Amino acid sequence: MGGDGGLAIAVSGVALALKADPTLRFTLFGDEAALKAECARHLKPGQPVTIVHSAETISGEAKPSQAIRRAKTSSMGMAIALVKAGDADAAVSAGNTGALMAMAKLALRTIPGIDRPALAALLPTLGRHDLVMLDLGANTECDAGNLFEFAVMGAAYARILHDTDEPLVRLLNIGTEELKGTDALREAAAMLRAADHLPLRFDGFIEANALGRGEADVIVSDGFSGNIALKTAEGTARFIADLIRRAFTSSLRSKFGFLLSRPAITLLRQGLDPSTRNGAVFLGLNGTVVKSHGGTTAEGFANAVGVAAKLVRGRIVHRIAEDLAAIRAPATGVEA
Repeated sequence: MGGDGGLAIAVSGVALALKADPTLRFTLFGDEAALKAECARHLKPGQPVTIVHSAETISGEAKPSQAIRRAKTSSMGMAIALVKAGDADAAVSAGNTGALMAMAKLALRTIPGIDRPALAALLPTLGRHDLVMLDLGANTECDAGNLFEFAVMGAAYARILHDTDEPLVRLLNIGTEELKGTDALREAAAMLRAADHLPLRFDGFIEANALGRGEADVIVSDGFSGNIALKTAEGTARFIADLIRRAFTSSLRSKFGFLLSRPAITLLRQGLDPSTRNGAVFLGLNGTVVKSHGGTTAEGFANAVGVAAKLVRGRIVHRIAEDLAAIRAPATGVEA
């Protein structure tokens, strides 16, 4: 029921996700009459979609504390409860991010050994694949231990996403020199250098102007810095797209140039299209919860569903728990 486009985007996104992967099964929570009407428009009879009526929805303006009080009766809360009960593998929502995080953390709890969950998403790069970046706003203030845990979780995500054994991890900082940054950053870097038994490669600090160069598989930051970096990157992408559009419509000659450049412009548009990477995940919970961008398209919502399915099939929760056990093993002398 959430998101700027509401039910029309969500249900048409479900239809696209089923077309791409017919093995998926859906339970949709919300206003039953409205859901049935949208399903009739976008879905074929007999497709594996169940509708559960919810009397309440969480608005975009609702505070997390208000949302928690309505967890049992709201569409968002009921979806998360299904994951907690083991009757769903993942929950996907385009609604209120703070409410989703609060309800998911309260219902699912964190994996033992994880202090705080983190919001992770994919960013485009000039390298072979997208990078995993976290935290993107769930935790505005973080200590070294939090950053270390984020690195472990992000590396687990990257191993699933890129099918690699040792993802390259870097910490976002104001410089690449070892003495730069806060005490928390420098301490986290020391912790990661010492954890050479983990399935990741730590390669020091990275500056924000290098995010898109493909020089890392995972970039870790506190939620305050990460959210600013993400929104700056998104705004720059829109700025470039608008400049190109303006340039190619400024004269007849430029319009002719656009026709000649159309294949290259199409590739650029695809590279900057946020819907192809839609789907941020709350890592560190005892369950998979994916947040779709509120202003996404149907294609973007389907992509968020695909992210959820990939993480479930890659056993993300189990992988993080295994890595945490490997951290404890050297200290205790017990083989994990």
